[in-house]
Amino acid sequence: MSLVTEPPAHTFRPATRVDLPAVLALLADEDQVVDPGTVVVTEAYERAFVAIDTDPRNEMLVLVEDGGTVVGCLQATYIPGLGRGGAERALVEAVRIRADRRGDGLGRTLMAHAITRARSRGCVLVQLTSNKEREAAHRFYAALGFARSHEGFKLAL
Repeated sequence: MSLVTEPPAHTFRPATRVDLPAVLALLADEDQVVDPGTVVVTEAYERAFVAIDTDPRNEMLVLVEDGGTVVGCLQATYIPGLGRGGAERALVEAVRIRADRRGDGLGRTLMAHAITRARSRGCVLVQLTSNKEREAAHRFYAALGFARSHEGFKLAL
């Protein structure tokens, strides 16, 4: 009898409506695991998910273990532009790996798939923003080759 267990296989795919509570749980608190069963899916979340799901330039992507558990997510938006020769760029946001699964390489897997998807669409650039307080995330993105090339600004409305 072997005590070595194989790590679960993972699937990377667009989120479905069924995944919405799990995605919201990941976004609710990145420092602890939130039970998707406790998440209230409001009408506003429903509208936002439909808008993302029906827009060919947006996608909410999930990383799912065998058995159906969502362990990661991100949103990608593909932006046409006149810069860089008229090439499209990918904006990646809401990147999360479930708190108890960090350090397993899942974030690297999630971002590698997102970059591959962007490249397959013809994007010449993948960009993201990250809250200044998320220092571990900044180290992670830098390790993936992302450069701190711009200063970001936001205006709350």
